[in-house]
Amino acid sequence: MAEAAVTFLLENVQKLLVEQADLISGAEKELNDLQDELGLLKAFLMDYEETRKKGQVFTQFERHIREAVYEAEDILDACLTHKAKYGGCIFNLKHLDLAKKAKELRPQLQSIFDRAIRLREELLPPIADPSAATLGTSDDDKFKKTQREDNVVGFADEEATLIKYLNEETDQLDVISIVGMPGLGKTTLARKIYRNPKIQLEFPTLIWVYVSQKLKVREVFLTILQKFTHDDMSSKEDLVLKELVRSHLDKERFLLFVDDLWTIEDWKLIEAALPKNNKLGKVLITSRHMGVAAQTNSTRKPHALRFLTFEESWELLQLEVFGKNNTGPKELEGLGMQIARQCGGVPLPVVVIGGTLVEKSGDHHEKSDWEKISNSVSSSVHGDKRTESIISLSYDQLPHHLRDCFLYLGMFPEDTEIPALKLKHLWIAEGFIQQKEGKSVEEVAEDNLDDLVSRNLVMVGRTKANGDIKTCRVHDMIREFCLNEASFAKKNLFQEVKKTQGVFHPAITEIEKRRRLCIHSNVTEFLLKKPKGPKVRSFVCFSKETIDLPPDYTLSIPDTFDLLRVVDATPLKFTKFPPKLTKLIHLRYIALSGSEFKALPEAVSKLWNLQTVKIDTALREFEIKVDISKMKQLRHLKTKAAIKLKEVRGGGGENLQTLSRLMAECCKEELFNRASNLKNLGIRGNLNALVNATYLGKLEYLEKLKLVHDVLPSTADNALHRVPDPPSFPPNLRMLTLSSTYLGWDNMTRLGNLHNLQVLKLKEMAFKGTLWQAQGGGFPQLETLHIERTELEIWTASAEPFPKLKNLILKNCEKLQQIPYVVGKGESLQLVDIESVSQTLVRSAKKIEVEKQQMQGGEVRATRGRFKLKISPAYASSSTTN
Repeated sequence: MAEAAVTFLLENVQKLLVEQADLISGAEKELNDLQDELGLLKAFLMDYEETRKKGQVFTQFERHIREAVYEAEDILDACLTHKAKYGGCIFNLKHLDLAKKAKELRPQLQSIFDRAIRLREELLPPIADPSAATLGTSDDDKFKKTQREDNVVGFADEEATLIKYLNEETDQLDVISIVGMPGLGKTTLARKIYRNPKIQLEFPTLIWVYVSQKLKVREVFLTILQKFTHDDMSSKEDLVLKELVRSHLDKERFLLFVDDLWTIEDWKLIEAALPKNNKLGKVLITSRHMGVAAQTNSTRKPHALRFLTFEESWELLQLEVFGKNNTGPKELEGLGMQIARQCGGVPLPVVVIGGTLVEKSGDHHEKSDWEKISNSVSSSVHGDKRTESIISLSYDQLPHHLRDCFLYLGMFPEDTEIPALKLKHLWIAEGFIQQKEGKSVEEVAEDNLDDLVSRNLVMVGRTKANGDIKTCRVHDMIREFCLNEASFAKKNLFQEVKKTQGVFHPAITEIEKRRRLCIHSNVTEFLLKKPKGPKVRSFVCFSKETIDLPPDYTLSIPDTFDLLRVVDATPLKFTKFPPKLTKLIHLRYIALSGSEFKALPEAVSKLWNLQTVKIDTALREFEIKVDISKMKQLRHLKTKAAIKLKEVRGGGGENLQTLSRLMAECCKEELFNRASNLKNLGIRGNLNALVNATYLGKLEYLEKLKLVHDVLPSTADNALHRVPDPPSFPPNLRMLTLSSTYLGWDNMTRLGNLHNLQVLKLKEMAFKGTLWQAQGGGFPQLETLHIERTELEIWTASAEPFPKLKNLILKNCEKLQQIPYVVGKGESLQLVDIESVSQTLVRSAKKIEVEKQQMQGGEVRATRGRFKLKISPAYASSSTTN
């Protein structure tokens, strides 16, 4: 994590030297020296990477490095801010000599690391003589053995599914895996299966091995051999033990439980001793890591353990507090249900809270104790050592480049659906994402999110039509861990500002020491206190409620925090764009909202670091007075209003990836020649001018295009004349959205010739007419078809019009009578999602569901591809169903 901070500062210095000659005039030598020293410091840290992974003894040294880099960063940025505001040379740099400070760091750190290594070696026990080796029990083993296994609620369906897998006949050794987030009950479920009488009868040999983070493969082999012999095997070499394990298991009907597998490398060491050709053998693995579990068996998908239902959580809480056959006092039922619901379907916090209630009340349960717990479930759970220990195991296993990304999730409020795109852009702006060869920073950020999901630390909320993550979230107990680990006392990564009992925490006077702030309530009162944050780099507010800021508060954020990099405050409704924001030259990310935002002022062009601008305004047009070609770092410019763009004159614009939504009249060939790397483009206005244009066809990297035909009044009389010819569309277009275009259904034939198109969304009367006769031979790659708000009544299809269609989404199609048979029977179709449609269409969809179940044998399968019908409760009126 420290090297990420060093890398971020190093990149900033490099950009200064290349792009800001005027700003750094007089300090070039100092900055070149600083660049050299930071490069050497980064190399030093990379050399010590493996050493630093070996224990908590290095944690304090990580903080030492981070604080030293922060200090250098603050000095440099403060000097640049002074220069930008008042002119003159950067006089501070020569006196403070940052390069000298960086140079002095390396020998200090060398001494620190050497001392830490010696200390760790002194703390390690002596290596035992192999001849005297015996099976030991680690602290993790002891922890596992103290877990309660009697109070098991739910999992009956999960147990039945897994037992069915265990009873299936296979051609070779079969591996089944259970995956899920920390505390979800993977081991509890595996233990339940281990103790199941039918399993004990079916498998004469049951073996349980516990892996955890530090695999001792020798002990795994010795544990397995104990099932077959009482001979002392401790003196034998590992290779001999491996062969003995294989020979004993070769013809045996056995079930091996491998609990808490962390890496695929660990699995390969264990797998090497297993007889692959023994089709009587089974292996059941528990793991937190989806990617690891998936690699243990390429033919069987890992079994993702579900969350407890509310009813199961409440039952488990009653069991933990009152014991079997006792539901407790009636007066506590409401509070108990409230507590159970807050545990989010994870057994661990239910068990922890249950233990806390028993400890506080014993046999005499006071309502006041339950009220206190119900008001602080998350903090109560996190205060338990078991919870922290379990999550710490996952956190400690994270590679260093993922740790800040993970902890940053604590910035968002409880129970928040986090937009994945926003999260990735924030990670980039905060400096958490390091460039990798052959990948954009956005692609690296996406890989990081996928990795955290795979490790079951982040849960997927909604997905996009193409399967990518649209929103994500974290469980409350994991969020509490992030908040604690990121706190000032530990890493000073960020600080949540909260008001409790009339007092802000941290105190207003403490804000000056914090690095990043998140505040989700009492914002205006906080700003009224006029906090000073000379070191604060991020100010974010993700309140679920809209907060109207009085005009006097327009200047409060830029006046309070001079060195801001990130301002994300869309819940705060500004009366106008804060003019002083243009003085914060370190800004990389701006997300603001205001009902009367009319323009992005020209002075924003001074923000040479700016990467992302997101504006929420109620107006139909939004003027960009900035010449975006001068903003070398700008990557994403987004608003729902029609962007009136200043004519592009100079070079630049090559980094721009998102431009949405651009006024149709501003679509010029000159603009797209410069912004040739666009990936996401939205256009709003009169689209008829684009029908014969060819410049969009030159955007070879454009993947997503949204076209909104915004002509008042929006009627069929003002329709888009026709769809552009296929060569006029970007060649690699994957997602196309049309809205308010009022096209005739015959235009679908043209769209069918977009051979790379995977997602097509037709919204707000994109097409007019009551009849659509879909023809086969088009849309060869289309996977998702979304139709919303249409007057369509009859939809027919010949041949197979969408050969790869997976998802069909129909919303507010009240007159449509049925889904064509050839569409419904498509082999690729996995989802039909309908909302606000006629009951005849509902019956048509249910008929497809029955036929799909018959095709799939009517069973829940472990493999991908099972059909799902999703029906929202809103139907059209009965008058449309005859």
